[in-house]
Amino acid sequence: MMKELKIPAQPTPVGEMLTEEFLAPLKISQGALAKAMGVSRKTVNELCGNRRGVTVETALLLSKVLGTTSGFWLNLQLMSDIWQAQHNEAFKDKLNRAASLIAIA
Repeated sequence: MMKELKIPAQPTPVGEMLTEEFLAPLKISQGALAKAMGVSRKTVNELCGNRRGVTVETALLLSKVLGTTSGFWLNLQLMSDIWQAQHNEAFKDKLNRAASLIAIA
């Protein structure tokens, strides 16, 4: 049986990583990033503000225009999503009520 992934500290959100480690130091505006990616400025603004998650397509675009890997963006999003779920009280209750279908030896 697979062991549950525990993420002790809140991972850096995608928007913070994008803004603080890429856009600001490289002096790239949200508008310039949007143009390079072929998406709306609103899309980039929502990514930077953590109001939109990274999809596979977005990860591929970010990797191409920023010289990273798509896995970098997808893993960042995944780690953030897992942490958020682990710290959501309503979901914790649901998870605790879920019944295992596999016997643990």
